[in-house]
Amino acid sequence: MDSERFHSAFETAAMPDIRPVLFILGFLLLALGLVMLPSAAVDGWHGRPDAQVFLASSALTCFAGGLCIATTRQNRIKLRLREAFLLTNAAWMVLPLFAAIPFVVGANDMNLADSVFEAISGLTTTGSTVISGLAEAPPGLLLWRSMLQWIGGIGIIVMGIAILPFLEVGGMQLFRLESSDRSEKVVPRARSLILSILGVYLLLTVLCISAYALLGMGWFDAVNHAMTTVSTGGFSTYDSSFGHFRSPAIVWTAVLFMLLGATTFPLLIQLLRRDPAPLLSDAQVRAMLGLLAAATAACVLWRLAREPGLDVATAITDAAFNLTSVVTTTGFANTDYQAWGGLPVLLFFLLTFVGGCSGSTSGGFKMFRLIVLVRTGWLSLAKLIQPNAVLFARYQGQPISDQLTAAVLGFAALWVGSWLFIAVALSAAGLDLVSSLTGAATALANVGPGLGAEIGPAGNFATVPDAAKWVLSAGMLLGRLEMMTLLVLLLPSFWRG
Repeated sequence: MDSERFHSAFETAAMPDIRPVLFILGFLLLALGLVMLPSAAVDGWHGRPDAQVFLASSALTCFAGGLCIATTRQNRIKLRLREAFLLTNAAWMVLPLFAAIPFVVGANDMNLADSVFEAISGLTTTGSTVISGLAEAPPGLLLWRSMLQWIGGIGIIVMGIAILPFLEVGGMQLFRLESSDRSEKVVPRARSLILSILGVYLLLTVLCISAYALLGMGWFDAVNHAMTTVSTGGFSTYDSSFGHFRSPAIVWTAVLFMLLGATTFPLLIQLLRRDPAPLLSDAQVRAMLGLLAAATAACVLWRLAREPGLDVATAITDAAFNLTSVVTTTGFANTDYQAWGGLPVLLFFLLTFVGGCSGSTSGGFKMFRLIVLVRTGWLSLAKLIQPNAVLFARYQGQPISDQLTAAVLGFAALWVGSWLFIAVALSAAGLDLVSSLTGAATALANVGPGLGAEIGPAGNFATVPDAAKWVLSAGMLLGRLEMMTLLVLLLPSFWRG
C-alpha cells in the first residue's frame, strides 16, 4: 500500500469503531492480569506481603478487561486498518497504567509518576529505572519488572508485522523488497509467522536461562536476566546490573543473546530450519556486527593507550558488552564507561541512536533505515560525478524505491525533531544539558541509561523531577511506537467519517 492509498483509506472509511478496539483490549487486560499471578506466587512463597498486592492488582485488571469484553461483545469482530492503529496505540497506553498498579500500592511506596515511568520503561523494553536497592526489593516485584519487558519484547515484533508495513517508513516492509517467490516471509501467513516467532522467542529465553544457570547464576537471577536479555530490555535484579556478576563467561553469554534478540526474527526461524544463508548474508546483521566490531576496537585501543597495565581481555570484554548493550538498546552495564574518556563517551552517545535490526525486539532508529540513508547519500554523491547516469541505491540486490527513500528521510526528520523537542522539555523540567540530550535520546531509542552523574550507567532516574519523568515516559512510548504509529492519530482524516 503506497502513501496515497494509505491516506485515501482514511478518507473513504467510516469513523473508527471503538467497540472492536475495546473488545480486544479487554482480552489484553485479562492476559496482563493473569501474568501478575506468578509474581503473587513468588512473593507468597517467600512470605512477602506484596503477594496480596499482586492478587488485588490482578483482580482489578481482570475485572477491567472483563468489563470491556462484556460491554462490547459482538458476533463478529471487524478490525479495519483504522481500528488496528487505534488498538495498537490504546494497548501501549492503557496496559502500562494497569501494569503500574503493583508499583503504586506495593512495598516500595512509589508515587504515580515513578510507577508509570517504571511500567512504561518495562513494557517498552527501555530499561530505565527509578528503583534503588534492587537486591532488597520483593522478589515478586523484580519478577514483575522482568515479565513486563519480556511481554513488551514480543509485543513490538507483533506490532511490526501487523502495523508498520502500512506506514512505509522502513520498518517491516523489508519483507516486501523481494518478489513473492523469494520473499523473506518464511511462512505464508501473518498468523503462522507470529506463532513461529513466538516459538523462537520462547526457545531463546529457555536457552538463555539454562546458559546463565549453568554458568553460576542462581535460578531466580537467571530467569529474570534471561527475560530482559532476549527482550533487549535491560532490567536487572541488582543496582550494579551485570557488574554484580564477575564471570566473563556470563558477560559473553549476555552479548550473544542480546545480539540474537536484536536480529530479525524471521531470519532466526530460517536458521533453525537449517538455512543459515539468509542470516549470514543479511545486510542489517552484517552492518550491526561490523559497527560493533569497529566501535569495540576503537574503545579497546583508546583505553590501552591511556590506561597502562590494563588487561587486554578485560578491555575487550567490557567494551564488547557495553557497546552491544547500547546498540541493541538493551541497557545493561557492567561498569561506568563514562570513566573511559572522551572518545568512548562520544561513541556511546552516538550509538544510542542506532538500534538493532527491523523485526527484532530492539528499539532505536534501526539498521535498515540507517542503511537506506547511507546508500541514498552515497548515490547522491555518485550522481554529482555522473549526472546523466541511471543509478540506483540497492538493498539486498533490489532497488530502493524513491518512495521508500523519501519515507525514511521523513522518518529521520521526525526522529531528530522529536529528540530535540523532548530534550527541550527535559531542560525546562530542570535537567542539565547532558542529561536532557542523552535522556531524550535514551527514551526515544528505548536504550536505558543516559550519560551524566544522575542518569548515567552508574546511576538511575530516581532523582529526576516528576515532570521530567512524565516527559520521558511519553518519549519512551513515542519511540516504541515508531513515532508514525502514534502520530498518525493526529491526521484529521483518521477521525473523519
